[in-house]
Amino acid sequence: MTKLEQLQKMVDESSRIVFFGGAGVSTESGIPDFRGVDGLYRQRYKYPPEEILSHTFFQTHRAEFFEFYRDKMLCLDAQPNAAHRKLAELEQAGKLTAVVTQNIDGLHQKAGSKNVFELHGSVLRNYCLRCRKQYGAEFILNSSGIPTCTCGGVIKPDVVLYEEGLNQGTLSGAVEAISSADMLIVGGTSLSVYPAAGLVNYYRGDRLVLINKTATPLDGNADLVISGSIGDTLDRIAVR
Repeated sequence: MTKLEQLQKMVDESSRIVFFGGAGVSTESGIPDFRGVDGLYRQRYKYPPEEILSHTFFQTHRAEFFEFYRDKMLCLDAQPNAAHRKLAELEQAGKLTAVVTQNIDGLHQKAGSKNVFELHGSVLRNYCLRCRKQYGAEFILNSSGIPTCTCGGVIKPDVVLYEEGLNQGTLSGAVEAISSADMLIVGGTSLSVYPAAGLVNYYRGDRLVLINKTATPLDGNADLVISGSIGDTLDRIAVR
């Protein structure tokens, strides 16, 4: 039995599938990741991207934060790829119960997924630090300098910056979904960003599938490891 046939069999036999995904899911839609060959960490800026995207930098260098943020983090023209579409199809068929994602681009929802736990927030949501008024991503993109609210407060993207904690409600929901899953598909992630990567440890079943282009620290614990594109792999799975 080929690995793809094994994956198909697992999907056929499961009814509470959870997908846990990382940057590799979005790179197939043209969104750059941080650690890849052409990732943000390999590009040259006045400050390292990890420093720019930190809570401290947001507080102390807001103009430079937003210059980088508009330039590199707002990929609003990106469209869902085969992986996003297949996961939405699995959910609509009653096979998949949740998507847990480290991505902040909103592409899972754009593809039609309803139950999505966004561990690191979303660029599509922004709020005033003073009055909490909500703003869309287009407002941030089309603003200049430091975006400000009608009340005069600074607008912050609803994304989890370095040094900030994850939203506890989102985290609890993700843990509950993974804990109750009868199949966990982990795709497009190196499983190197914590605490998000640690959520995989809450899965207790025997259908742990890892789909990634490179090896991960959990390959040895998986029931099936597929080395390759997450989009190409999921696209070949039949939903029945």
